[in-house]
Amino acid sequence: MNSFDWPTISNVYRSGLNSLLTSKRLATGLLLLSLAWLPTLNGCSNSASDPAAGAPPAAKVVPFPDVALFQVDHPEQFPLAAATQHPTFSELVVTGTVTPDVSRTVPVISLASGRVVSIHARLGDTVRKGQLLLRVRSDDIMGAFANYQMAVADEVLARAQLERAQDLYAHGAFALNDVQVAKDAEDKAKVGVDAAAEHLRLLGSSVNHPTGIVDIVAPVAGVITDQEVTNAAGVQSLGTNPFTISDLSSVWIVCDVYENELATVKVGDTAKVVLNAYPDQTFQGTISNIGTILDPSIRTGKVRIEVRNPGLMRLGMFVKATFQGRAREMHTIVPASAVLHMHDRDFVFVPSPGNKFRRVEVVGGDLLPENLNLQEIKSGLEPGQQVVTNALVLDHVLAQ
Repeated sequence: MNSFDWPTISNVYRSGLNSLLTSKRLATGLLLLSLAWLPTLNGCSNSASDPAAGAPPAAKVVPFPDVALFQVDHPEQFPLAAATQHPTFSELVVTGTVTPDVSRTVPVISLASGRVVSIHARLGDTVRKGQLLLRVRSDDIMGAFANYQMAVADEVLARAQLERAQDLYAHGAFALNDVQVAKDAEDKAKVGVDAAAEHLRLLGSSVNHPTGIVDIVAPVAGVITDQEVTNAAGVQSLGTNPFTISDLSSVWIVCDVYENELATVKVGDTAKVVLNAYPDQTFQGTISNIGTILDPSIRTGKVRIEVRNPGLMRLGMFVKATFQGRAREMHTIVPASAVLHMHDRDFVFVPSPGNKFRRVEVVGGDLLPENLNLQEIKSGLEPGQQVVTNALVLDHVLAQ
């Protein structure tokens, strides 16, 4: 009978038992983990089947009130009128700038070089013809006066020689040819005296009282639009224009007109001009020139308008020019009182359902020449639409 090794058997038994317990613990852990994940899996399953379950709540939209819609208690208090049509010519509105008329601009020049002693006018002054503008100290006067004195001395000598030659010729002691030569010399000496005297006068001096101070006066009446000298500044003969005087009784309006709109303007056509500084006044002008060269960057041509200046136009002012085209078109007409002018814009009131009125922005035109109570509407309103005949009264009621 074999004997058993009991320690060895005991160790094998313990090892098997531990393995069994470890397997049971692992199975129990997996079971518990599976149970813990079941709600999550169920949630994922529900989300997949219902896409709206995980979406955020819908946004609540709050509509803004229509600020152009007004309600009144008694709309019958505000009478209505239907917009009508009126045939008119098309119009082209462009912007421009006030510039001086070049033909009315005269530079003030000095024929004598020197240094400015005093200035009696300045930029922007209105001057009259012959008014003293500045004084220049010049050495050119002394040189010109010396030439005049030498010319006078030469003329005296030539005249004496001519008289002697004529006397000798009368006594037969002088040839006729010599007399003629003396006469020619005396004539040339007179020309030299006249030229020297005129030179002195052109320089601004006198042959009787020459002085080194030259007075520069205004050649024409107008406004000084440019000044290039100051006190003690130097003046070069024909090299510096101390002043520029412009006659601003008539000015130019230079406008930019796009290439595709140049066909609507013609030389000789009239144009209405409104200054930005004085929007309530309208001036009439005539197109005198259409430029032959286009601006290559913005594709515009220069159109020049000649306008009489009542004294309000200043150089550099911005204007709005309106050209009347040749194509006829229909414009909407409403009572002038139906147009409300507010913040540089035009509005009319049209009726809406439910005792309401709507304020509509339009582009207003001119009053009709034949009826100043009617006004053109260029855009924003169609013929046949009803408008409140007195927009100012309705606007006053709504403001209360």
